Amino acid sequence: MENQRPSAAPPSGPRAAPPGRPDDPAEEVLDVVDAEDRVVGSAPRGEVYARGLRHRCVFVLVRDGQDRIFVHRRTASKLVFPSRYDMFVGGVVGTGEGYDEAALREAEEELGVSGLPRPRPLTRFLFTGGEGVGEWWSAVYEVRCTLPVRPQAEEVAWHSFLTEEELTARLETWPWVPDGLDAYRRVRALPEV
Repeated sequence: MENQRPSAAPPSGPRAAPPGRPDDPAEEVLDVVDAEDRVVGSAPRGEVYARGLRHRCVFVLVRDGQDRIFVHRRTASKLVFPSRYDMFVGGVVGTGEGYDEAALREAEEELGVSGLPRPRPLTRFLFTGGEGVGEWWSAVYEVRCTLPVRPQAEEVAWHSFLTEEELTARLETWPWVPDGLDAYRRVRALPEV
């Protein structure tokens, strides 16, 4: 499968953090939540991960105009699940931020686009199989992206749009992020809407 990067060269050097977010991801402050997804405190991301504190994440399944799914391999520098494949874009929900707001922000940041439609919520669940990194509330969304994507080099080492069949064929052979794999299986089990 061909890498779908546009022909324009990416900007040199790392991108600046979005307004209100620190340059070091470990310093970003997250809400800490309980088993019912109620905020009980806040802590820097690095501390949340180190102590296995429950927090919030968003997952956005991105489909292109041909209904193919955006799949990528995370960079080796990621704090959690480095160099693994994922069929979602997304990330942590910042302190005081809502799931819907975080889904749109994360999708646009990771895809390197602006002007996406608001992602459509699909499901939400408590992910508990994080290979020793804790558990998190996971809000899952879907969005259609017909814009040329230019993924963040800091987040995405490789990417392509795969058909559902191509993705399914790779589920047992590629090393996937466990939370994304769990979310994908849950989405596939949802009734068609």
